[in-house]
This record gives sequence, C-alpha cells and structure tokens, in this order.
Amino acid sequence: MTVWTPTDDGHADLTSHDTFTRGAPHNTFARLRREDPLHWTPYANGEDFWSITRHADIAEMNRDTAVFSSARGIRMEDQTYEEYLARRTFQETDPPEHMMTRIKVAKAFSKPVVAQFEDDIRKLCDEILDQALAQESFDATKDIARQLPMRMLGRILGLPDEDLPWLVEKGDALIANTDPDFTDHVLDQMTTDEFRMMPFNSPAGAELFVYAKKLMAEKEAAGDTSGVLHMIREPAKDGSVITEEEFRNFFCLLVAAGNDTTRYSIAAGIQAMCHQPELLEQMQAGGDIWETAPDEIIRWATPALYFRRTALQDYEAHGKTIREGDKVLFWWSSANRDEEVFDDPFRVDLFRSPNRHVSFGQGGPHVCLGMWLARLEVRVLFQELAKRLKSIEADGDHEFLRSNFVGGIKKLPVRIKRA
Repeated sequence: MTVWTPTDDGHADLTSHDTFTRGAPHNTFARLRREDPLHWTPYANGEDFWSITRHADIAEMNRDTAVFSSARGIRMEDQTYEEYLARRTFQETDPPEHMMTRIKVAKAFSKPVVAQFEDDIRKLCDEILDQALAQESFDATKDIARQLPMRMLGRILGLPDEDLPWLVEKGDALIANTDPDFTDHVLDQMTTDEFRMMPFNSPAGAELFVYAKKLMAEKEAAGDTSGVLHMIREPAKDGSVITEEEFRNFFCLLVAAGNDTTRYSIAAGIQAMCHQPELLEQMQAGGDIWETAPDEIIRWATPALYFRRTALQDYEAHGKTIREGDKVLFWWSSANRDEEVFDDPFRVDLFRSPNRHVSFGQGGPHVCLGMWLARLEVRVLFQELAKRLKSIEADGDHEFLRSNFVGGIKKLPVRIKRA
C-alpha cells in the first residue's frame, strides 16, 4: 500500500514555497531524474541555479568540496557577502575551517555519548505518550512529534524546562520562516530588510541571541562551564575563538535544526503508520527491525529537502557545464525517492537494507552532527508508541509546511485505539 502519492503535474515550480504545501513534487523530480538530471532552474527572486536530482550525482558532488562550496550559503535565497558573513554557521563553511569548529562539539554528539541518553529519552517518551494517548483523537505532530526533540534538546543544552516552549516557537519562526503559521515575518512576503543580518533573516534570531547571552552569563555565574555551549566557545588549536556573532548563529542553529528535523521525521513515521497498518504489527514484533526502521523513517521524511552549494570551478556532467560561480542545489528529497537506488520508493519498508538515503548528508564533511541522536530518538519513540497502540489511522487531512527547504507535516490529525 502506498503511504502517499504525489499529485503535482510533473512540471512544478521548485522555487515556490506554495508548491510544497502539497508535499514534495515527486512527479517533477522523477521526470527530471529521467529527462534532465542536471536541470537549469529559473528563479524569479534571485540567481537561477542547477537542480541535481539523481542519487548518484548528489553522492558524488557532495564529496567534492574542492568544486562545490558551502561557503556562499546553503539555501536557495541569495545573500550579499556581508549578509553571508553575518548569518553563517559552521554549516556554511568549507574544510578545513568547518572541521575546526565541528571538532569542538563532535564528541558531545558521538554515538557512544548519545547512547547514554537512551534511558532519558525513554522516560520522556513515556511521559509524552501517556499524555497524548489519553485522547482518542489528536494532532500527532503537536502532541507527540514536537515534544520529544524539544525536551531532549533542553537536557543536552542544560536549558530550563519552562523555557523550552518559547525556544521551540522561536526555532520554528527561524527555520519555517516562509510559513505564516509560524512567523509574522514571512521571508518571501517581507517589505523590509531590517533583519537581513540576522540568522535566517528573522527577528527571532535577535531574540534568541539575547536569550543565549543571558543564559551563558547565568551559567558562568553559577560555575557551570560544561556542556555543548561552552565547548563551542573554547579556543581552537590555533588559539582562535568564535565571535559573539558566530556563537549567536550556532545557538540558533541548535535550537532550530535540533528540533525540526527529528520532529518532522517522527511525524512522517506516524503518518506512514496510518496508511500502512502492517507497520504497527512489524514494530510490535520487534527484533532486527529496530536496526533498520529509524533510517527508513528518516528516508521517508527527508526533513531537509535540499542543500545549496556554489561551484568554485567548471564541472562537466551529463553533457553540460556547471560554470564557476553557479549556484547548485542538491535535492535530497529527490535522491531519497530515486528508483535506481530504492525499490518501491513510495512504500515504507522498515526492513530496507541497505538504505543509502542522503538525509544526513552522508559522504560529505557536513554530515549531520545530530544524526546519532535523531536515530535514537526515532527508534525509542516508535518502540514505545507501538507498545501502546491497537490501531492508528488518519482523522482528517495532514498539512505540510509552506517551505521548499524544510519538508514536514505540520498538522497530523490521528485517531487511535490503545492496546
């Protein structure tokens, strides 16, 4: 049974956020993979760009940082160099600069360290699910998927529980800054550039920075100098330290990306359970499925729809030439449905192995810092959810974000019967 069937006509406008309110335009991606895998894409609001849609091409290009640079921005929207410098995080840097920052915090997100959080995650899941499943009908994105990453991020960063709802609200305003349900400062509908030097061109970036400065001052006054936020401020091997601006951007990135990507993976997995009843039975049977299920749920979700690169030199592919300075978009969402790599890509197969999805940016230096945490959160959440359910089904239409950058189900009405 198909979980969800794309409805676009095969010629969708990839630059329009409205296109993605019906989900990713997979008919268009399929046509481009067949007919034009290196597609020159007109963009009315900025520089035109190349759309890369085949899994094999994306995997190869993502490794080649000598040609494809992150140090000009990672989103479709164009920036001046001044804006880029003001907003960038280590995501928007190339090696070796990227690794100098990454290495400071990589240990805190390593597989062995993250594994130690399993008991905490399971306790949080117990609390979240007991409260959500007390209802027969509810919004699974709001009541389940949104809750776990938010609370877990608070544990990792040492944030007060009472601050978490506000932080997630501001994180939503940042990363979903094209959806009027999440911000009054809608990116493509603005009439002012007042916040163009802020992360994601959003006033929420300024508010989060004020919060982060106050938080760090309180931690230092209390003698608390451990944790991820202090790690990032430690001097690098060459003695350099990040600026206040860079710390602000790093904090905003943690709050936004640390919540949204796992949230929308969980929401997509629950949506799949509603339309493929066998998934619940498979989860309840347990066993080896938990080695493969998290990656399949994350492949299905593909919360980051694309990442942008900029060509540093000419590059030949498919009889065409990407010129130095050209903007290039790697469409993860297309690669994760590539029929040449995934059998029956529109069906969720929790036993899929191998599963060479690209949701974490594997194969390149920017592989997701939080991938082990995301996998663990997804695994534990669905283990605990499956224990408690007799059935789950859709209780109305789900709604996608208005964003061609973040792919997520923002509303997911479900009806359940408890086991």
